[in-house]
Amino acid sequence: MQKTGTGHVTFTGIFTYNFTTTFLLKEDMLQSHYDYIIAGAGCAGLSLLMRILQQNELQQKRILLIDETEKERNDRTWCFWEKEESFFETIVFQSWDKLQFYSDDFSSEFSIAPYSYKMIRGIDFYRHCFAVIRQSPNVDFHKGKIDRLFSDATTGIVTGGKTITADYVFNSILFGKPELKKKDVWLLQHFKGWLVETETPVFNVAAATLMDFRISQKNGTAFCYVLPSSPTEALVEYTLFTPALLQPHEYDEGLENYLRAFLGLKSFTVKESEFGVIPMTNHRFANRHNRIVHIGTAGGQTKGSSGYTFSFIQRHSKQIAENLARQEQPFVAGSPKRFHFYDSVLLQVLDNHLVEGEEIFATMFRKNKPQEVLAFLNNTSSFATELKIISTLPILPFFKAAMRQMM
Repeated sequence: MQKTGTGHVTFTGIFTYNFTTTFLLKEDMLQSHYDYIIAGAGCAGLSLLMRILQQNELQQKRILLIDETEKERNDRTWCFWEKEESFFETIVFQSWDKLQFYSDDFSSEFSIAPYSYKMIRGIDFYRHCFAVIRQSPNVDFHKGKIDRLFSDATTGIVTGGKTITADYVFNSILFGKPELKKKDVWLLQHFKGWLVETETPVFNVAAATLMDFRISQKNGTAFCYVLPSSPTEALVEYTLFTPALLQPHEYDEGLENYLRAFLGLKSFTVKESEFGVIPMTNHRFANRHNRIVHIGTAGGQTKGSSGYTFSFIQRHSKQIAENLARQEQPFVAGSPKRFHFYDSVLLQVLDNHLVEGEEIFATMFRKNKPQEVLAFLNNTSSFATELKIISTLPILPFFKAAMRQMM
């Protein structure tokens, strides 16, 4: 980390926090069979495990959680909006009742009540979950790579050459890009964020910037968002929706330019950095294979047209755990099919540059109530609201994209 008076920042690495996962199991200590195996200790895997541990009927189930890392870094941030208290409310780092939106021809600050826009830091999420897991004697955590999954006569995983079976495997690992079909669109949402600290108060802690499209769009749909945690500290993210990643230095340049040109910062310190890539696709991920249940992005829980995932994971995890507690199969239907169609059309529009992303989102927020847009983006809106929002968008390009999806 380097502090500078010119706005230039260099940063190498992500802050590491030390907390000991004393319950790590070596391969020779693993059981040969578990009731449930959870593959991947990210948002989806840990959310599901926390939901299972909350169910009294499942307290005696033997569970294996496996991941390649011990989750000791603040490597990501999750944002979501909801009307009620979160299942993870105690670790919500910051929340806002007002959001800001900026584009070249439309800017606004609006109340989103009864919604709150919430932020959870990765390190707080991991610490919270592992603290609960450590107190659960029925859960084993193994640090290791999964070589493959299988589900035929039996179901399980192979890790380090050892075969472990289970009644169900819940898999959050996307082992590779799936084979796309003719109408599938595959874009990437990629982003880099800096946790920025300033010497003097500059951030409006009462409102978060959801999208700021005033930056260059030369690489495709691009925007920044700002999540202030104090008048002198904020997480600033540079986000793009494009088919390919940028060069590493281009993310830094994009962030630096935004901080200098649009936030007016001349001096700042980068305390932490994060980077992520999320597929934006209308590809239908399989939600199961026999007794392997796919969760998270691997199970289609990432919103194809926006990349939002956290709320979808929470709804999915809750339903799976409740099914298990009722001794029902943990196979859960996704959102109504019409939302997949909406995502497909929007992705077609973006992929074929029929309308720029800036115009689409600016039109949504300019011509509709923000609460309606948020419900639409969260797959919780009514059909009447959806028709209203769709009617405000450019008719001809969206009609062409819809026809491509239906042909």
